[in-house]
Order: sequence, then C-alpha cells, then structure tokens
Amino acid sequence: MEQEPILNEHNKQEYPPMHTAEHILNQTMVRMFGCPRSRNAHIERKKSKCDYQLSTAPTPEQVQAIEDQVNAVIGSNLDVTIEYVDRDHIPPEVDLSKLPTDASETLRLVRIGDYDICACAGDHVANTREIPCFKIISHDFNEGTWRVRFRLVED
Repeated sequence: MEQEPILNEHNKQEYPPMHTAEHILNQTMVRMFGCPRSRNAHIERKKSKCDYQLSTAPTPEQVQAIEDQVNAVIGSNLDVTIEYVDRDHIPPEVDLSKLPTDASETLRLVRIGDYDICACAGDHVANTREIPCFKIISHDFNEGTWRVRFRLVED
C-alpha cells in the first residue's frame, strides 16, 4: 500500500472551478506576454482578481484575446491531474518562486492537460468542462501592474 506524502497544511478552501480558471489565466498570460504567473491573486467564488507585471497595458484586442484563449482551453475538456514529486524531480517549467520557505520536500503538482503545470495545494476540478465561461469584467494598469478582475458565468 502506497503511503500518502507529507505536505504542508493548506489553510484555504478554494472554489475549484475559479481556482482552476486562475491556473489557465496564469499560463495564458505567460504564453501571451512572457510575464511571470500572477504574484498577487484574490480568488473567490463570485469574482476574482490577479495582478501581472507588464511593461505596458494590454490593448483592448489583447484583453479579448486573453478571454478567448482562456475559454478555448476551458472548452478543450482537459483532464486536471495531480502528482507528487520530490524537489529533485521537479520539471523545469514549474516555477517555485511562490513557494513558502517552509514548503515540504514533496510537492504537489497540478496539471491541466498539456497546457499548464504548477505546484499547488489548492482544490481543482477534475476536467475543464466543469468550469463555466470565463469573463473579464474590468482591468486597469498602474506602475507596471496590470490588474484583471474576472468571473465565471453560466451560459
């Protein structure tokens, strides 16, 4: 019988569809703008926000392209899987800069199909088909930080 890995305590209860949508948004921003994943995020059931470090504000066309890409990934019906790895076996594309200093030696990686992978202790859906439509509701740009607010809406 395989033993459950020992991980750090997780002190938050996320809404799985929104939290998984945040992962997809983060990877979309990395791919479209070459920026790091969000450094500051507030993820809630009704609406959420993420901050990205960018040199200029996205154009209206780029904002629409972000929303379209996130929804395309959601519509791809990708499986969301979990794996446990020790620090010596972390794939190179996994950013560990947001890990707490006391993070355990074993990390939990969350994969969204072949679109995204990151270390995360939160709750996620099993497949992206469980996520409603992603909608950017507002955004602003101030001193190199683009803040985007979004929600999930049922059709």
